[in-house]
Amino acid sequence: MKGDKKALHPNAPLLHSDHPRPVSRRDFLRQGFVSGAGMLMGSSIFSLFSSPGAAYAALSSDLTTLAANIGCGIGGGAGPGKIPFICFDLAGGANFAGSNVLVGRNSQLDTLSTAGYSKLGLPGDQIPGLVETTPTATSNGDFTDTALGLAFHSDSAMLRGILEKAGAALGNVNGAVIPARSDNDTGNNPHNPMYGIARAGGMGDVVTLIGSRNSDSGGNSMAPSMLIDAQIRPTKVDRPSDVTGMVDTGNLTAILGPDDVVPVMESIARISDKKLFNVNTGLDALVNNGADLVVKDLVRCGYLNAADIADRFAGVDVDPANDTDIVGAAGIFTAAEFTGSDRGEFQKTASVMKMVVDRHAGAGTVAMGGYDYHTGDRATGELRDLRAGRCIGACLAYAAIRNQPLMIYVFSDGSVASNGTLDNSPDGRGKGVWTGDNSSTASAFFLVYNPGTPPRIISDGMTTPAQRQQIGWFRADGSVDTAGSPAANNVNLLVNTVLLNYMALNGNRAGFEGLFPGPWHGLGNTASIDNLVVFEPLV
Repeated sequence: MKGDKKALHPNAPLLHSDHPRPVSRRDFLRQGFVSGAGMLMGSSIFSLFSSPGAAYAALSSDLTTLAANIGCGIGGGAGPGKIPFICFDLAGGANFAGSNVLVGRNSQLDTLSTAGYSKLGLPGDQIPGLVETTPTATSNGDFTDTALGLAFHSDSAMLRGILEKAGAALGNVNGAVIPARSDNDTGNNPHNPMYGIARAGGMGDVVTLIGSRNSDSGGNSMAPSMLIDAQIRPTKVDRPSDVTGMVDTGNLTAILGPDDVVPVMESIARISDKKLFNVNTGLDALVNNGADLVVKDLVRCGYLNAADIADRFAGVDVDPANDTDIVGAAGIFTAAEFTGSDRGEFQKTASVMKMVVDRHAGAGTVAMGGYDYHTGDRATGELRDLRAGRCIGACLAYAAIRNQPLMIYVFSDGSVASNGTLDNSPDGRGKGVWTGDNSSTASAFFLVYNPGTPPRIISDGMTTPAQRQQIGWFRADGSVDTAGSPAANNVNLLVNTVLLNYMALNGNRAGFEGLFPGPWHGLGNTASIDNLVVFEPLV
């Protein structure tokens, strides 16, 4: 009798005989050979051209006046108050539909055929609607679970991870699923919405965008080309030292003390400003009139930003590893988790969530590799989904601790499917093995946390709340109905659907067409666009 196939460790690379050897960084990430580590990259110098924000820092008045005169945005505060945004980019083609987030024909609970669920990895005795013999603590007793508002399969590995970490956020979370095809095993899907989030007003008081990979999107998948803004290219953050590095005042704090650092940095800014009057770059003669002044203003702004960072962060510990709400006996992660075999993913998540939820960054991407898990078993994928769920749950928990709203968007490049063979090992849980890539089973989903009260689904008398929570449809056979929504067969429009919902949560649904004008946004007329909005603005 053949024994059960042993599941791969969540950190083990994935080797497929029907896949070419990895040659690019994206290939190595999706197959789990790397976890996204790399060097810290500062934000682009062109970000210094961005419009100045309101100054909250206590810099001397002459320097704040200089900053305003040269268009140098400095100052802390919480930015314009938009909802913090984190996206999880699971590289390789993870399963979401059916085995994790429930999908149906007209709504999540409008059931598929038995064969359709089998394709999505669910055997006939675990189909939604059947009576569970051993329901979980949050299950509805019929293989469904609505603890997060959005309906999950009650034995979803991703759900188990989220519930393990979400803590006080539970009860104030809701979400939506978007059936949508995307190409398998490629970083060329324009999945990443962060530049659009920035355009919609998502800004931080240190940097606009961050991502755990050194790429133009901050993750594995690309950003839509029409949204990319080189001025705000994501700063790479995938470990606690990257967080502290962005606000590091060097040895000045240790030498002078926090109270003396700011006067020193202000003096340096003043001296540099005066010295620049005697500098001739020669650019006006080589390029055009005014280039010399632009370069000088960029240098001035660099020194002003250094003084501003010193003012706001000298003596302030922003290290996620030292935050007892994040790591420790009462923290989201135990010390053993933060230093154990999964430390790379947990430290990466902790670093991004601290920057975004604390509003030092407007939006962040957590890229996680190894989700091309059609390895002929089920356990490998279950273990990786469980870890991703823990990371998602950690973000929700931290938002609850900080009393901040949060939108989390989860996507992957393509998906996987099962041929119905079951993995009865303890980690396989009697579910269908993932036997191959299949873009027709793909979907994406988002969760929204709101302090004090759960997000409210729009009620217009034309659609039910359940219909609102699934933007599009699946066919009974377990495949995406490509006519179900504009997003169903166009990744650019999937991104636009997410941006629309982000703006609606911020109370600016009416401004969507202005920022993303038609027909470019591709979501149809006003009535069609309104039907794609899930939630009322957050209170």
